Amino acid sequence: MTPAERSARVKHRAAALGFARTGVAPLEPNPHAADFDRWLAAGHAGTMTYLHRQAEKRKDPRRIMPGARVAVVTLTNYFHGAPRHGRGDRHPRVAQYAWSSDYHDVLGARLERLADAIRDVAPGAVTRGFVDAGPVPERELAQRAGLGWIGKNMMLIHPEIGSFTFIGVVLTDADLAPDLPFEADRCGTCRRCIDACPTEALVETARGWELDSRLCLSYLTIEHRGSIAEKDRPALGRHIFGCDICQDVCPWNRRAATSTAFSPVTEVPPPLDAMAALTEDEFRRLFQPTPVERTRYSGFLRNVAIAMGNSRLARFEAPLRRLAASADPVVAEHGEWALGELGLGRP
Repeated sequence: MTPAERSARVKHRAAALGFARTGVAPLEPNPHAADFDRWLAAGHAGTMTYLHRQAEKRKDPRRIMPGARVAVVTLTNYFHGAPRHGRGDRHPRVAQYAWSSDYHDVLGARLERLADAIRDVAPGAVTRGFVDAGPVPERELAQRAGLGWIGKNMMLIHPEIGSFTFIGVVLTDADLAPDLPFEADRCGTCRRCIDACPTEALVETARGWELDSRLCLSYLTIEHRGSIAEKDRPALGRHIFGCDICQDVCPWNRRAATSTAFSPVTEVPPPLDAMAALTEDEFRRLFQPTPVERTRYSGFLRNVAIAMGNSRLARFEAPLRRLAASADPVVAEHGEWALGELGLGRP
């Protein structure tokens, strides 16, 4: 069997497993390595210090798995259709990918089966799978595997299925024929994602557009721990976990198909006052199957408090007073701030 035939068989098996698209990328130094160094030096990673620790492997993925030749890169659609934010200002906003089963678990199991397929066509091959974990430059590998381009919103965009996709990667030493990279940048002069970002997190540089994570709503609601600066709180609106704004406005997502691999756990998230009333055990039971648990209980209530403050709804006075009286200083601080935003004074 030739390398091209092995690659074709792996892709056929990947399609049968439910992956929307699959490509093969050679493992070479990241062509954006210098830009990544500049991005880190500018402080755009915020408190995500692991990006600094893993920088050398991200710049040269051959260091992740010695002996690996290629990366088998997969895309899985998670688009749920119209945003499920509920009606009125009582309901929070949750990123689409987070309101369904945790993709780490779902895709992790599926990538293991894809690794089995690789070993079937290349007996003795060594494999290692990654789903949004470890020092893998997923978007760069996907672009190199011919699966799309990296847009101005820093998302990988496939010309047929858009950007609402999870990227899964299997590194292997199997002799597989790589695909041609996707060279075209089809964003053109469009800047809808840039203009729609409420915090102007997409910043222009001499080399193009970059994401300042410190301003991104996904970073602020998920990665950032502790207090969120008061100047940043109004921009969060009702977002309590992640943000899809830059994808919602992207023309390439107009034809995005509804996912068959991921379904929302409910039609809409519970209203904010119900969220604020959750005990820590209830929070874990409700969100354990989803990525929302990553915020941890304190960060979750912090985000809920900000969303209620931004709603300007006096009906949230009682739940906010409970949060303002919390023994958790971060939750209490944001509860007090939200009461002030509602013009209800401090407890």
